[in-house]
Amino acid sequence: FLLGATAGRTTLNGEGLQHQDGHSLLLASVVPNILAYDPAFAYEIAVIVREGLRRMVQEQEDIFYYLTLYNEPIVMPPMAPKVEEGILKGLYLFQEAVAGHSRCAQLLASGPMMQQALRAKAILEERFDVGAALWSATSYQQLRREALEIERWNRLHPAGKPKLPYVTRILGSSEGPIVAVTDYITAVPDQVARWIPRRFDTLGTDGFGRSGTREDLRRFFEVDAESIVAA
Repeated sequence: FLLGATAGRTTLNGEGLQHQDGHSLLLASVVPNILAYDPAFAYEIAVIVREGLRRMVQEQEDIFYYLTLYNEPIVMPPMAPKVEEGILKGLYLFQEAVAGHSRCAQLLASGPMMQQALRAKAILEERFDVGAALWSATSYQQLRREALEIERWNRLHPAGKPKLPYVTRILGSSEGPIVAVTDYITAVPDQVARWIPRRFDTLGTDGFGRSGTREDLRRFFEVDAESIVAA
């Protein structure tokens, strides 16, 4: 396991520009035998590490893992039932939208941006009559790899029933625009853009790193809760 303990461009506000990483997930994604994850919660890390130990130690697969880790203190929620598969595949529904709203939206968040997305969800539902479902995007790299495998299978089996990539299938039954937010550059969630079934907006930390507080940095890069609401 490679653990990116100085991950993200806005969470390590006191460490200076040398630790403001917005691109390592993208660099890791091009290594053929690496599995790159950007978990938001402790239980996601536990699931990924357990599976990694099974594959690397028990099954002796020639792979390794890159996990981003952050230093922002948050309250860790308990793990809901039946989410392990989604964590490993790269995307699962973390919180459903509150019922009774006239419009819908889908929010995809990774790492510390999950906290901003939780705030955005509350603002959308309380102030703007938008029921927002919140998804944890643990690995856009894994979503992309699976989608490419599905595309290849469809291409080589023209007479068979076409298969749908996992990311298309699970988002296809949802409603409303889809907004992804990351502490990395927008090219990270953009890895799966062509398989998203509807309008897809990505918010990320493109550009040079900056010194400042977490709040100021997130407003500057437009990845804070209010920017998610605007998107």
